[in-house]
Amino acid sequence: MPKVITDKKMIQELLTRGVEKIYPSTQSLEKKLLSGERLRLYCGYDPTAPALHIGNAISINKLGQFQALGHEVVFLIGDFTGLIGDPTDKQAARRQMTRAEVLANARDYQKQASAYLRFDGDNPAKVMYNSAWNDKLNFTDLIELASHFTVQRMITRDMFQARLKEEKPIYLHEFLYPLTQAYDSLFMDVDLEVGGNDQMFNMMCGRDLLKAKKNKEKFVLTMKLLADESGKKMGKTEGNVVFLDESANNMYGQVMSWPDNILASAFELCTNVPMAEVLKLSVDLKKGQINPRDLKMRLAQEITRVNHGAEAAEEAQRNFINTIQKKGVPEDLPSWRAAQAEYGIVDLAVAVWPEISKSEARRLVEQGAIKIKLGETFQTIKDLKARIKIKPGLIIQRGKLHFKKIIS
Repeated sequence: MPKVITDKKMIQELLTRGVEKIYPSTQSLEKKLLSGERLRLYCGYDPTAPALHIGNAISINKLGQFQALGHEVVFLIGDFTGLIGDPTDKQAARRQMTRAEVLANARDYQKQASAYLRFDGDNPAKVMYNSAWNDKLNFTDLIELASHFTVQRMITRDMFQARLKEEKPIYLHEFLYPLTQAYDSLFMDVDLEVGGNDQMFNMMCGRDLLKAKKNKEKFVLTMKLLADESGKKMGKTEGNVVFLDESANNMYGQVMSWPDNILASAFELCTNVPMAEVLKLSVDLKKGQINPRDLKMRLAQEITRVNHGAEAAEEAQRNFINTIQKKGVPEDLPSWRAAQAEYGIVDLAVAVWPEISKSEARRLVEQGAIKIKLGETFQTIKDLKARIKIKPGLIIQRGKLHFKKIIS
């Protein structure tokens, strides 16, 4: 069994950096950690997309900090809870996914999380799937579990109140989501659950269930969300999320597009830069003693380095300077082989980047975000009916970061 580290300074940073709230109290969890007892903790990730994102990385990094102190970490993939769909902050019920979709999405989660969490060595994080126990529940089990929760408690949640006022439906299965997440805590018999502060209700349900069924106190640690100074969070819904499977160049460029007023929060939550330095950077930024662009470049390099390594991060920075700041073209362009001699501009964009839809391609064209280079300069294409002839040396650009060399 790995040795549990009880260094007071390390524990204090663990319990304060990026942390919003600890239940029942910070002091009680600190006392437990200082005692040298090895805790079992977890955070769950529903596979609602094919990749984890930087918001997920915040909690994964916190798990990694507990792991470094010798505690037992469970990286839980919510392949069962993902079938229900977490209603938290949702103004309408999520589309229900199939088991095949959920498992396909989760395929690379461990690989992506390994930038922050170790899955080998003398204290490896355990990967678990909550279908392993939830699939075995029968209706009798469900009724017994449900008897520990009230409709009044569920219905008071903000998103349900909003739907009631707007006369939007609330489905019974949405009430079962926090119950199912609570059962994860009970089945795994955990000491602590980590999650974003928007998950507080679900995590507290697990705390209550463990108390009722086993008379056990489960700690709940909620993390701050990555948000600008107005409180607007970064995420999939807002369209400014950075997925962990992005290339180094794309990841660096996407972080560079973040607003300046998120920098202090991002350094605290998304990097391991010492907090004393983070606090100084924040003060210098407010006093105008540091250029936000330079600070953002450091942030982009730090995040890219964690996920892709130092060499790739340095190359991504050089690429950004050459392509964005100097308005150049990357030296090592990916190529795409054309099957036709001529394409409509919308069809060409979709063929080159199959991850975008036709409607999105039309929007990009109308917004002037699609450019064609043949010769020395790029030409912005805004005509949806434009026809592009495939010629040697043709380059297509989407937005600021995406380039393809088209070959016939």
